[in-house]
Amino acid sequence: MILKELLQSAATELEQAGVENGLDNARLLLESCLGKNRTEIFLLADSRVNSVSQSHYRQLIDRRKRREPVAYILGECEFWSLPFYVTPDVLIPRPETEFLLDRVLSLTTSSNLLSGKILDLCCGSGVIAIVMAKETGQKIIALDISGGALQVAKINAQRHKVNNEVDFVQADLFSSLRSKGVFSLIVSNPPYVSRFDLDNSLEPDVTCFEPHLALDGGDSGLEVIKKLRHMLPFILKPGGEVYIEIGADQGDEVRTLFFEEIENSPPFDLVEILVDYAGRDRVLHGILHG
Repeated sequence: MILKELLQSAATELEQAGVENGLDNARLLLESCLGKNRTEIFLLADSRVNSVSQSHYRQLIDRRKRREPVAYILGECEFWSLPFYVTPDVLIPRPETEFLLDRVLSLTTSSNLLSGKILDLCCGSGVIAIVMAKETGQKIIALDISGGALQVAKINAQRHKVNNEVDFVQADLFSSLRSKGVFSLIVSNPPYVSRFDLDNSLEPDVTCFEPHLALDGGDSGLEVIKKLRHMLPFILKPGGEVYIEIGADQGDEVRTLFFEEIENSPPFDLVEILVDYAGRDRVLHGILHG
């Protein structure tokens, strides 16, 4: 079959199966199958594709028609203009988390960014810890409850040559951290999807393939964030900063939660909700009383 006909046929099948951006998906899978980049695919549009490559490509397209995400099919996803290894043990990195990192690197005081301990909490594939290590040159602690996720994160750290700058810890939130007031900066992309949305509102690409452990924020979506609110004052140093990725409809509730006073706990002097490029609530930024 001619390459351009094979590509168009696959794109049509994907769109009929309910896959958005069917042509882009089909092209990405074809690039991987043939080991060609986008320009080469364009230049080879009128060439014939051999039967072995066609068969392999059909297998990839069939997987995508079943709504398996392209990133899992390819085993790779781009984040921060870098390639990251991904498996179904980890969430696929998203632009929202790039925004989170951009705000961390832009707004954090130099003393908290360059002279204290930094924690990536719920690290998943390790993208936050790895980018932080590359951008700052600082040592990062990356913590997650999932052993499978940590294995993926370790592979990514080795791939990007920061395995000596990132220490990986398997634990449920702060359960393994015995010392108090040790972190100058905590960055987290915790589970924040409500159970209702997880069961009823998300695309099958997400609900059927991505790990619910990294998505499920309980009935309100705020179960883990509420735990963090109560524990953070004892883990952050005075004047330390926290950044937490949140859902687009959670800003008001999270702001109120972090302004609440907790007995025998220092307050946050600053609590702000940072709005992403689309105008949606996206990140909680707090500075502990110092």
